[in-house]
Amino acid sequence: MNVAGLFAGIGGIELGFAEAGFECALLCENWAPAEAVLASRFPSVEKHGDITTLADLPGEACLLTAGFPCQDLSQAGMAKGITGRRSGLVSHVFRLVDRSAIPTVVLENVPFMLQLDSGRAMSVLVKAFEERGYRWAYRIINTLSFLPQRRERVFFVASKGDFDPCDILFTDDSAFPEMSTSLATHAHGFYWTEGTRGLGWAVDAIPTLKNGSTVGIPSPPAILLPDGRIIKPDIRDAERLQGFEENWTAPAEAAGRSSLRWSLVGNAVSVPVASWLAGRFSANTRYACDRDRPMPTARRWPHAARFDGSRVSMVDIGKFPVHRTRPPLHQFLRHEGSMLSERATRGFLSRADASSLRFVPGFKDRVRAHLRSMEHAVLSAAE
Repeated sequence: MNVAGLFAGIGGIELGFAEAGFECALLCENWAPAEAVLASRFPSVEKHGDITTLADLPGEACLLTAGFPCQDLSQAGMAKGITGRRSGLVSHVFRLVDRSAIPTVVLENVPFMLQLDSGRAMSVLVKAFEERGYRWAYRIINTLSFLPQRRERVFFVASKGDFDPCDILFTDDSAFPEMSTSLATHAHGFYWTEGTRGLGWAVDAIPTLKNGSTVGIPSPPAILLPDGRIIKPDIRDAERLQGFEENWTAPAEAAGRSSLRWSLVGNAVSVPVASWLAGRFSANTRYACDRDRPMPTARRWPHAARFDGSRVSMVDIGKFPVHRTRPPLHQFLRHEGSMLSERATRGFLSRADASSLRFVPGFKDRVRAHLRSMEHAVLSAAE
C-alpha cells in the first residue's frame, strides 16, 4: 500500500513502514530541521509543509500515518488537551480523511492522553472515527520490545476497509523477561535532571528520550556504566536507540543548531515499532477475541481497547508484542559519549540526598565516586 505521512517529523513511522514493503507517497512536516532530514532521507517523495494548507492526499494513498503533536497531551507539557493549539492540529487528519476516503489510519501519541482530562482526548478521537464508520483499536507499546530504550507510546489503528485493527495490534504478545542485574555488570540509564520527586530509571536501557526545551537545549539521559563512569550518550547512539542509522538527523544542522537534533530524535517514533506494526498488515493472523474484557468505569482509558463496529471492549494484553534479543546497553553503544559534568553530577546528588526517594543499593555511592573523579579532572586541568 501507499502511505501518506502527516506530522512526519524525521520519518520514523514512514521508515518503519518502508522496511515492511510500503511505499511512501507524501510527507507533510513544517519544522525546518525536520524538513531538511526528510529532504535528504526521502528525496523522491512528495513533500508538503503546513498541514493547514494541504488540500488533499495523493490519490494512490490508501493508508494515512500521523504522529500528531503531543505537546498539549504530555505530562511534561502544559496538558491543554486535544483542543490545544498544537495537538488540535489532529482535526486536519479528519479533514483530509473526509476528502480522500482513506480506508486505514495509524496514529501515534503519548500514553498520558488516555487519562488527560478524564480521557477526553481519546474520547474525541474515537468518536470522530466511529462517526465516519471506522472500527478502531489501540495499544500501548514499549520500545523496549525492540531496543534498549524504555519508551511507551499509544498506537491507534482505524479501518473501514479489509483490515480489522485488532488483527494488527493484538495477535502478538510477549512476556518481557525479568532481568537479574547489578551495577557492576550492566549499564543503567537515569535522568540526571531529576532526583527530587522521581527518577527515570532503566535497567540495561535508557529511559525515554525527550525532545528537550523549545529553544533547542537538549535533555539527554545519563548512563551509569559498569566501570563506574557516568556518561551522556552521543547523538549518534541516541539515533540508534530510536532505530535510525547513526547521523540520520545530521542534515538538520543545515537548518538550525546541532543541538536541535536531540529534539528531532526525542520527538520521533521508534522505527522498529513502526516496522513491526506495518508487518502485521500482511501477517494473515486473526484476533480470537479471547482477551476482550468489559470496559472499566474509571475516568481514564485502559492500556488497550477496541471497537468492533458495535461495542467497545478493553483488551487484556501487555505492552510488549515481541522480545528481540540484543547486546547489553554498554555494548550496544558505539560512541564514547560525554562525561556527566561535575556541576550536573553535584546538582543531581544534592537533589537526591534531599529527597525521600529510594535508590538501588550502591547507586549514590557510584555517583559520588564519579563526582570525585570529575572534581579531580577539573583540578588537574587547572594546574
